[in-house]
Amino acid sequence: MGIIEDRAFVASLIRQVLISRVCVREAILKFPRDTEDKSIHAAYHALVHFEADEDLRARDELYREEQDDYLEFIANVLDRGENLPENIIENYEKYYDCANIPHEKNAKGFLKGFLRFLNIK
Repeated sequence: MGIIEDRAFVASLIRQVLISRVCVREAILKFPRDTEDKSIHAAYHALVHFEADEDLRARDELYREEQDDYLEFIANVLDRGENLPENIIENYEKYYDCANIPHEKNAKGFLKGFLRFLNIK
């Protein structure tokens, strides 16, 4: 798949999470493998935060609505094949070197995963 198709696919996964059709873990495991697309990396982190905030979402309706709107915004931008705004990408890059997106299930993917494990780029 190309970058536009990958982004549309990730947008679909985000929407499936929002309507509780799939869980975050299942969606993340379906992300395009070995992508270098910073917009997809940011979407990955947004979903991880969505899951991590489960307790807060249950207690705070306004927070839940804002987070849902944020994920829907990300899905809309990706669905159009566009880059996410730089401020969104940069906010995640401040804390994470890369997204822990699964690698291809072959020798090259194994090597990439192993090097990430060793913290070697």
